[in-house]
Amino acid sequence: MNPKVSVIIPAYNTETYIGKAIESALKQTLTDIEVIMVDDGSSDKTVEVAKSFIDQRLKVIVNQQNLGAAAARNRAFRAAQGEWIAVLDSDDWYAPERLEKLVSLANEINADMIADDVYLIKDGETSPWSTLIQESGVSIDKMIQIDIVYFVETDVYGQPGLHLGLSKPLFKREFLVKHGIEYDEDIRMGQDFWLDMKCLIKGSRFFIEPKPYYFYRSRPGSLVYQSQLPRLTQYCKATNYFMQQEVVKKNSPLMRALSYNLAVYKKNLAYLQVVEPIKQGNLLTAFTEIRKNPGFIYEFMSRFHGIVERRIQYYVMNNKSSFDIYPNQQIKRKTTS
Repeated sequence: MNPKVSVIIPAYNTETYIGKAIESALKQTLTDIEVIMVDDGSSDKTVEVAKSFIDQRLKVIVNQQNLGAAAARNRAFRAAQGEWIAVLDSDDWYAPERLEKLVSLANEINADMIADDVYLIKDGETSPWSTLIQESGVSIDKMIQIDIVYFVETDVYGQPGLHLGLSKPLFKREFLVKHGIEYDEDIRMGQDFWLDMKCLIKGSRFFIEPKPYYFYRSRPGSLVYQSQLPRLTQYCKATNYFMQQEVVKKNSPLMRALSYNLAVYKKNLAYLQVVEPIKQGNLLTAFTEIRKNPGFIYEFMSRFHGIVERRIQYYVMNNKSSFDIYPNQQIKRKTTS
């Protein structure tokens, strides 16, 4: 008999964290599960740590080379046999009752997707500093259904909002298989948002439970070293893809929401196409981009206060988490590999 839930964990060089992730899945109060860990070509001891668990419910799959988190997740999707599929990042973990609570609720309301609130916890700390819903400023005190327009409107890059693209829903596997839904392997960052979009466009019944059972670990300083240009370029491409679909074109509110998001992506992309060369010392390229984007100076001045404050926090106050969040406390979207 197939398990009730397949927990899939893509992993890449997370030997420090993978043990806690796997343990939290195996110690769920819902025991009728399988856990599929896909190592995406790690060069550390991630695989050794995973294989140290003695539990027949755990399957370890190893990619011989790094293919990206989306490809690793898709490999796990194809191997999964559960009625439900739950995604767990290799540096995050579940509360013990998470799967039991969400599966029970999903069955009661005939959901295709169900997510919970998310605890936000900084690496090295023992207690969450907040939750996704608390930081959004949105008041949700009971389970609600999420429609696609609301999903897009409340998840705008760099702006305050619910940002449910950061949540980790459980997916009814039958729904994913029926519609041929997988992760887009060309998108290496923020893949969850676009997978949710694919489901919602196909009519998925998506619910959010306001109680948090997922612990989202924010690792310090990573955005200091990562260029956001590839991320934004991928987001623009993905948004254009959805906007070309007939079902989207016929939904005027959705087209407006996606158009607004696309404009925000392009605005940030134009800004960073100047900033990134400056950081790299390539002033000629930066000046060329400024000529293409004369609004850069105004945009830079509007951001100047936040830029200075974050650098004071990081370099002077030694607050290594100051770059882990975007302005207005939007939590970073992780990349697993």
